[in-house]
Amino acid sequence: MAFETSSRQARVERNTLETQVQLSLDLDGRGRSTFQTGVPFLEHMLDQVVRHGLIDLDVQATGDLHIDAHHTVEDIGITLGQALAKALGDKQGIRRYGHAYVPLDEALTRVVIDLSGRPGLVYQVDYRRAVIGGFDVDLFQEFFQGLVNHAGMTLHIDNLRGTNAHHQAETIFKAFGRALRMAVEPDPRMTGITPSTKGTL
Repeated sequence: MAFETSSRQARVERNTLETQVQLSLDLDGRGRSTFQTGVPFLEHMLDQVVRHGLIDLDVQATGDLHIDAHHTVEDIGITLGQALAKALGDKQGIRRYGHAYVPLDEALTRVVIDLSGRPGLVYQVDYRRAVIGGFDVDLFQEFFQGLVNHAGMTLHIDNLRGTNAHHQAETIFKAFGRALRMAVEPDPRMTGITPSTKGTL
């Protein structure tokens, strides 16, 4: 596994017997993305994070998709979490907390983030069907679990309502992008200050 960082950018490479993932992240991007993962619906969801989070993200992944998408989806979550942690560095001067409510027609999701250094996921989503476009929706929880474990992030995801599973998923990823954008944003009043009474995150 290799890391490269510059400013609020990071590149992460993860190679296992199950997957090979290369990921580049720029927290101060323009909402640009390039994906080649073999998992189209995940790419569609990641594009929501990119556009609404105003980050730049490139993900190139190959995995054992002949079995299923589990390892590929989970490992993309892990590498994204690693890249977030590296790009944020000591977290001085950031807002730390972020939240967003996002609707899509009948669906509504709330996402709250704390870049606390402590991994934790609360995931309250009752999908109305198990598969969207050939994608097993259970894998979204695996994606976010891998992400929070390696980003050191506390993340609450609550789908408050929705009858269309695609809408439910899209509101989750849009809200995550919006909340992430808020949490990583530099706060001019916190310049040179770590947003914690502990003095470290």
